[in-house]
Amino acid sequence: MTEILWMENAYRKMAPAKVAGMTDEGGIILDQSLFYAQGGGQPGDSGVLDWDGGRIRIATTLKSRAGEIVLVPAEDSQLPQVGAHVEQRLDWDRRYAHMKIHTALHLLSVVIPLPVTGGAISAEKGRLDFNMPEPPEDKLILQGQLNALIDRNLKITEDWITDEELAANPALVKTMSVKPPVGSGRVRLIRIGEGAGQIDLQPCGGTHVNYTGEIGKLALGKIEKKGRQNRRVSVTFAT
Repeated sequence: MTEILWMENAYRKMAPAKVAGMTDEGGIILDQSLFYAQGGGQPGDSGVLDWDGGRIRIATTLKSRAGEIVLVPAEDSQLPQVGAHVEQRLDWDRRYAHMKIHTALHLLSVVIPLPVTGGAISAEKGRLDFNMPEPPEDKLILQGQLNALIDRNLKITEDWITDEELAANPALVKTMSVKPPVGSGRVRLIRIGEGAGQIDLQPCGGTHVNYTGEIGKLALGKIEKKGRQNRRVSVTFAT
């Protein structure tokens, strides 16, 4: 299986790798990957692979049914051979925007403490769908609370628990539509804040910033009704 480098350091932009295999569709499997594979509402990373005599753009990154991380080339062109040594380079600005938006959605789930029924992330905005029968009384109050958490510059860290520990603590799971990344025997938890200042702890397999202050000011978009009880709340970077 591919070693996941971003799990050790989500801020790493370049890394060497070796081509471990190719899919029938022309996807590239590396022995170690900086590229995040699409999942949990977060898009797959894009970027470039360089090797002796060649270069190819990576349009996105997916996960195969077997669990392998697969880099999807942007166009039909020369592919590296299996066994080739390559240099992987992320589209860093896009990835970093995903990290900020993803972390912002964790904060949004703190400001709106309701069950989450869906979500999506892009480099420009993100959204969560909540089991919210009635709309909030004042959207600007929520926006102020969200930005107040960002301004506190809270530290973001990770912990690990076993699948069994997660099953014994179902309240950790906020998402109704996206299941936590279980099955490997342990589950990654993302914590925002430390000690008595902790404000959030939930399972998540995505990428996040190290401090909430990195996100910058956010604006809440229109709160849309989606079905009988669901409402969609969007966040964008404030201009």
